[in-house]
Amino acid sequence: MNWYLAVLKKYAVFTGRAHRREYWMFFLFNLIIAFAIGLIEGVIGSPGIIGMLYVLAVFLPGLAVSMRRLHDIGKSGWWLLIGLIPLIGAIVLLIFMVQDSRPGDNAYGPNPKTTAA
Repeated sequence: MNWYLAVLKKYAVFTGRAHRREYWMFFLFNLIIAFAIGLIEGVIGSPGIIGMLYVLAVFLPGLAVSMRRLHDIGKSGWWLLIGLIPLIGAIVLLIFMVQDSRPGDNAYGPNPKTTAA
């Protein structure tokens, strides 16, 4: 949960690098929370307003952590736009997101693995 909150604290920070664990824990908690909201709204018969508000609330932090994750592997944040290509874009982004950090410093800042230790 601390990783999720850390991303929310860096709400619109698009600079720097994000550790692989930071990205995936945010993704996991986001998925769990969205599923729970959808389940609750389905049970009570809501039209999905709470879910839509949640999606709007975490859109910017999700975009920021994704961009910082790409920075961690040495790619520009503009690579997120490849996700607009159906299927192929999602596969490419998945491959990028599971890659390990580039060792040492890069153009986007110091390695989060060495600064966290």
